[in-house]
Amino acid sequence: MAGRKSAPAQKQAAPATRRKPAPRKFADPTVVREIFARLRAANPEPKGELEYVNPYTLLVAVVLSAQATDAGVNKATRALFAAADTPQKMLALGEDRVRDYIKTIGLFRNKAKNVVALSEKLVREHGGIVPRDAAALEALPGVGRKTANVVRNIAFGEATIAVDTHLFRVSNRIPLARGKTPLEVELGLTKIVPPDFALHAHHWLILHGRYVCKARRPECERCPIADLCTSADKTI
Repeated sequence: MAGRKSAPAQKQAAPATRRKPAPRKFADPTVVREIFARLRAANPEPKGELEYVNPYTLLVAVVLSAQATDAGVNKATRALFAAADTPQKMLALGEDRVRDYIKTIGLFRNKAKNVVALSEKLVREHGGIVPRDAAALEALPGVGRKTANVVRNIAFGEATIAVDTHLFRVSNRIPLARGKTPLEVELGLTKIVPPDFALHAHHWLILHGRYVCKARRPECERCPIADLCTSADKTI
């Protein structure tokens, strides 16, 4: 008699693999508040490092600071602003003379063109006055979102967040608000920064990134928030 066929062995189910939880996009609110409290204690009244004499010269200085150091811009603009501290005076100088004043700054030819063009538009459309409105600022030649946010914050006291390379690095590194683009980081920080820190938040983070949380080697040994930071780049 033929032997019975044995029942096919049941396959064992593969053990379920646990997915690593995605990194949190935003820091814990308690940690956020403590970070800004410590940054404020270390520097109660942070200031931007560009030199200016009025909203117009601030606007010009920020436009000139793209891909340049604040120190280099200040060195060039001291003489420029002594000669032209209004859009009308800048137009009177003309592009060639503006270019001569700023030739030590990177991309000076294109920047001189933009400074004259934005000055002309300010006179033609705004009576020579720098507008407070973000859209009106961003419509000016050479002015992007970051520049508009700096001007609105410093000149008009708006609680804006201007994301430069330092702030972008610090926010992602600590992390505070993660993002793949400056806009993502800006909008993320806008959501989590407590209102009583909002006015100076971007200054604290920019200065922290420039002088302490540096790109190549963060100086964690003198960082006031090192114990709150979870970055893999920490040196202590």
